[in-house]
Amino acid sequence: MKRIALILLSLFVTASAAAAQQGNYLIQPGDNLRIEVLEDATLNRNTLVLPDGRISFPFAGSVLAAGRTVNQVERAIAAGIASNFSTEPNVYVAVANLSPATAAAAAAAASPMINVFVMGEVNGAGVKAVEPGTTLLQALSQSGGFTKFAATKRVQLRRIDPATGVEQVYTINYRALANGAAFTGNAVLADGDVILVPERRLFE
Repeated sequence: MKRIALILLSLFVTASAAAAQQGNYLIQPGDNLRIEVLEDATLNRNTLVLPDGRISFPFAGSVLAAGRTVNQVERAIAAGIASNFSTEPNVYVAVANLSPATAAAAAAAASPMINVFVMGEVNGAGVKAVEPGTTLLQALSQSGGFTKFAATKRVQLRRIDPATGVEQVYTINYRALANGAAFTGNAVLADGDVILVPERRLFE
């Protein structure tokens, strides 16, 4: 699953860079820009967008980049260096690398997580951020195992029906489920599901 998330992240970042070059992306502080001037290759360079949203470019000085598209930055740089050329220079700008904050947002988008709540007689109770498609067994395996007081034959999966708002409660025999028995409910977890492991009764 982690490999899939990395692939999705790579595709997202690539798509973001492509969108940036097509003029759809608003440049952010921390982005790294590739700037090329067709008439003078010595001006070609990569430059970082500073926290104040500006970049520094020869002849043009300080140029506002953050909040602008690459096309707008191209025009601003071209205007700033125009006096040094006999004809209007051709400037090309591309986002070479996204800022860490944007990359982090990309990672979140590429690997959305859902929250499930594991309660009761488990060693690692609490909120668990899991990937979509995670099953009840997988979530329990991430909860540190059962305590010695766990009633493993009466594990509950509690789910709110999004259409009606009514809570549905499934009682699961963990031992039978772990051994391959069918589960009449949906074993794939949904966001907001609660897994409750009750305390074992006397002589249970």
